[in-house]
Amino acid sequence: MTLEAKQLSFSIYDERILHEVSIQIKEKQLVGLIGPNGSGKSTLLKNMYRLLKPESGTVLLNEQDILKQSSKSIAKNLAVVSQETPVLFDFTVHDLVSMGRTPHKKLLELDQEQDFRIVADALLQTGISHLEKRSFSSLSGGEKKRVMVARALAQQAKVLILDEPTNHLDIQHQLQLMDLIQTLHLTVVAALHDLNIAAMYCDQIYVLQNGRIVCHGTPEEVLTPTLLREVFHVFADIQIHPLTGKPYLTYVPEQFAKKVNQS
Repeated sequence: MTLEAKQLSFSIYDERILHEVSIQIKEKQLVGLIGPNGSGKSTLLKNMYRLLKPESGTVLLNEQDILKQSSKSIAKNLAVVSQETPVLFDFTVHDLVSMGRTPHKKLLELDQEQDFRIVADALLQTGISHLEKRSFSSLSGGEKKRVMVARALAQQAKVLILDEPTNHLDIQHQLQLMDLIQTLHLTVVAALHDLNIAAMYCDQIYVLQNGRIVCHGTPEEVLTPTLLREVFHVFADIQIHPLTGKPYLTYVPEQFAKKVNQS
């Protein structure tokens, strides 16, 4: 299943936030969305999962206009893990993850054996089985993020949208979560803050700056010293890691920038 944004534009109070943005996530690709704070990453994702409605342009889920599909149909195929965790009532972890099964059931239908098994698998995959009886409000920020990922897994969607999925996680759980997402072989688009995480896990990367796509391609093509200076205003040495074969960045203070430029 594929996901695509075509020529999306969006404004808030006459301020243009997105300028004819187009991105394409092919089936089973993990595509990263990077850019400075305020570049429009979250706004783009919210337009792509229908929380916001674009002024112009189209979002295609499996080549069908997402605005012409029912909410239930979309929920069966697309799951979202947002930056916020807006839970109005204090559910247990198990109950919250079980809500991922809602699109697959009729109104007022109770959970069946299959639903319980899928929820248990989602808890196990995300490493939070030991938390299933805990109240959601009692969890740390990182634990809450993993609960929301588990709910998305219980939803069994084929397309996953992640907005800063590694926020509030320590490095061990960042890597465990990204390893998990990579092994699911879903169609994934993720807004990422850590450029080394993006380099390590993404098949393709799109770079947003001031609401426009300024570059896209493989991590090797996109993550260059020139782009980092022009978009993120930082200096970095970029090498290919001998074990992963992926680019890795070492940030360098400005006073050493000449040495970076000469390398």
